[in-house]
Amino acid sequence: MARPDLRALFSSNDRGLDADEAFTSRQAEWSTLMAALGAHIQRVTAPGFNVDDVEAPRTNVLVFHGTGGIGKTALSQKIELALASGEDRPTHWSEPAFHERLLPVRIDLARSAGMDFERVVLTIRLALTRLGRPLPAFDVALRRYWEQTHPGEPLEEYMRRGGLVSQVGQTLPQQLQSALADVAGALALPGTLGSVVGEVTRALVCALRERRQTVRALAGCSRLAYLLEAESDLDTLSYYPHLLAWELAQQPATARIVPVILLDTFEDIGDRIHRDFERLLQRLVWLMPNAFFVITGRNRLQWADEALQGQLDFTGPAAWPTLMSPSAASSRSTRDTQQVLVKFFSPEDCHAYLIRRLSRDGQPLINAAIRQVITTRSDGLPLFLDLAVQRFIAIRRVREPQPADFDVAFPALIARTVRDLTPDERHVLRSVALLDSFDVALATKAAGMTHEAAALRLVERPFVLEYPHSTATALGPHHLHGVIRSTIRTADDQTDDRWSQGDWEQAAGRAFEALGERWRTGTAQDRRLLVGCLRQGLRLARDFQLDLDWLADAAWDYVSDSVWEPLAAPPTVPELTASTLQTRADALVEMLSALTRRRHEHREHTVARLTAVADTGLLPTELHEMALYYRAKAERDLGCSAAAREIMQPIADGGGRLASAAGRQLAHLARSAGDFSAALATASILGWPGRQHRIEGDVLWAQGDMLHAAAAYEAHRIKAEQLGFPGERAIAQAHRAWAMAFTDPGIADTELDRARQLLTGHDERATTLTTQIAALVRAAGTRGTDIETYAQRLRTQVDSVGISAAQTSLELAIAFHHAVCGNHSKLDTVFARLQELTRDGDYAYYTDIVFFMADLPLPSCRPCPTLWLDGEINTRARWRSLVTTRRIWHRASPIRAGLPAGFN
Repeated sequence: MARPDLRALFSSNDRGLDADEAFTSRQAEWSTLMAALGAHIQRVTAPGFNVDDVEAPRTNVLVFHGTGGIGKTALSQKIELALASGEDRPTHWSEPAFHERLLPVRIDLARSAGMDFERVVLTIRLALTRLGRPLPAFDVALRRYWEQTHPGEPLEEYMRRGGLVSQVGQTLPQQLQSALADVAGALALPGTLGSVVGEVTRALVCALRERRQTVRALAGCSRLAYLLEAESDLDTLSYYPHLLAWELAQQPATARIVPVILLDTFEDIGDRIHRDFERLLQRLVWLMPNAFFVITGRNRLQWADEALQGQLDFTGPAAWPTLMSPSAASSRSTRDTQQVLVKFFSPEDCHAYLIRRLSRDGQPLINAAIRQVITTRSDGLPLFLDLAVQRFIAIRRVREPQPADFDVAFPALIARTVRDLTPDERHVLRSVALLDSFDVALATKAAGMTHEAAALRLVERPFVLEYPHSTATALGPHHLHGVIRSTIRTADDQTDDRWSQGDWEQAAGRAFEALGERWRTGTAQDRRLLVGCLRQGLRLARDFQLDLDWLADAAWDYVSDSVWEPLAAPPTVPELTASTLQTRADALVEMLSALTRRRHEHREHTVARLTAVADTGLLPTELHEMALYYRAKAERDLGCSAAAREIMQPIADGGGRLASAAGRQLAHLARSAGDFSAALATASILGWPGRQHRIEGDVLWAQGDMLHAAAAYEAHRIKAEQLGFPGERAIAQAHRAWAMAFTDPGIADTELDRARQLLTGHDERATTLTTQIAALVRAAGTRGTDIETYAQRLRTQVDSVGISAAQTSLELAIAFHHAVCGNHSKLDTVFARLQELTRDGDYAYYTDIVFFMADLPLPSCRPCPTLWLDGEINTRARWRSLVTTRRIWHRASPIRAGLPAGFN
């Protein structure tokens, strides 16, 4: 039965409101508990198990840890109810596979509960009154302890005042008195002496030492005499749980139970420097190996850490093999750890929670649109859901809540998150809230600290997550949970040590400097490090109006390889203009974003965005030239050759960083105009910086000289590999595959496979299109509709990016297919499209190539004859030979015809 949410019910006058403390799923946690508890029961019921063995490793602890507000207390409460009665077990939780009697005992260690070690021991003993009989060894020791440490204060009165007696009535005092009387009777003490605890214990110790038959029932407890002789203080009390364990082991099989002791809010027992309370609790756990402990708290238990030796009694993996960290457990090849991170809710769990939390007439009160906003903003944190529900009720008092009302941050999340952190840990936490990812060293530098201790402690907290090994960033494996990070950065922080705006600006400067230092000390070939530093550095520079500093050089490194990994998003503005960019960082972020996004946007958008950047005049001279260069490159892609040439020529003549690249673009412009000799002449003086071999390949394939073109592309690829330019290597291989696709489909398959492999992980849409068009060339001559369908899909993709070279290359590939098939009517259609695409003069020679492939005479009305490198006759012969060779190949190898694998 669901518990009513009293806070919600007393926040509204709506009599029809149904508010429940919804409990959602946690199926995985329950399954883990059942497996661990089943293994524990099997272990303690085995013939060789002995509670007197204080040296054996302990595996009787299961830890559920997680960030504040994740639902650990709710899980602990639900486990207690489910173990106590099957009726209270959620329907989706499986029934235990074992049949032993369980005795759940839940103890809240929260500071607000006022729990101390004495109360912990008394609570466990109170629960064991359900056995219905005294536990003489423990009960006598407890009475002695109480008489000496609380003189004049009856135990019954203490329990009554502390609310402990209400749990089991007067049963415990009666059992304690009965135990004392039984021992006194066994020792044949006179009535007066038998009521004096001190006299009874002294006589009992003497009898145990002399091994009298009268106390044989207690003689098996070999350590009882020592405990009764020891000074009665809190330290001695912490060893009494051994007596409880021994008494439980003596129970007849029909009365035997398995205590399941749930210790909740474990983080409140102290800090990680003063572990006095923790030491007592650990001793209790160790000395009760036949009880099973379920600990819930914010942090992972460190008991398996050998470094704690001296602070706690039992430490290290040999003592607690199931409490090792996952990495330590893996290195020792042990079984899974029994320390479980309580995970955040899935979106489905969030919706289910909100549906059940508030209802009216059986229908959810929070509508689907609001649930969706809350779910998205919560990032699966239950505390956020709870705060959103309270906000919903508060707004509903005055008006109807709207989805936008919940796109907010809750300051209460900050207070809950930092509650048990030290001041240094809080300082590091706020510092790393500025970073997407970090390691301990970066966190320490961002915080401006000279020692790493606080950062080391912070990364152990459950709200500091780790990226999976395969996706870990070059800057470190750690990152803050999304909703906690955004709340720390944006919410109205009301904690005592909250930061001012000046504090945030100083922290941003430290983080920015630390990122720059990390990038400068890295290797030049480490693209992941470069991109990671750029992403975070750009955001910091933009948000806090920092000077560009190291970002300028990093930006040049970023564009050098034409890989274009996604970087920071541009500022959110309705229409980007020069006036919306206010700082150098704004302009740099927008420029790099435009370069990255041009792979997914029409080139007209790229021109507009880069024009806006250039018009601001904010960037330093060289970076301003970068914006102009890539704007001109986009103009060339759009077929606006005159505009591109007008921008590129001054850059090439200026001798700056982009002079060689601009020279390459001028060579491309000459080639697109059909001036092949000028393109080759320019390439010969550019060398590698101007991508000489790639330009040569571009010129040679247009002559129909595919083998020499492929050789030029291969030379460029090899050079790129040697110099460490993976982007250029992929581009060269894609163009080589294009050239070889005209010659031999079998070889083309191999080249295309290699191109796809080299493109993996690179955001190169234009180059990917080159491989897709090459696949069409490779399949040219195949009969059927697949080629036509594939070509139409490609045409849609090519038109969406607005790259004129890709559009004309696609039509040329389609023309090659129709020429091989001998379909002159469809060739006429392709010719018409090419005429339309090349009406401004760029790539006009493609129409000549169509006639060469079809072995048709050129039209006499051409505006400007193309100047082929070795004349029209030789060029025509090579293109026609490619067509006739493909026809022969199809006749000899019909089975291998069609699109290659992965391109259909």
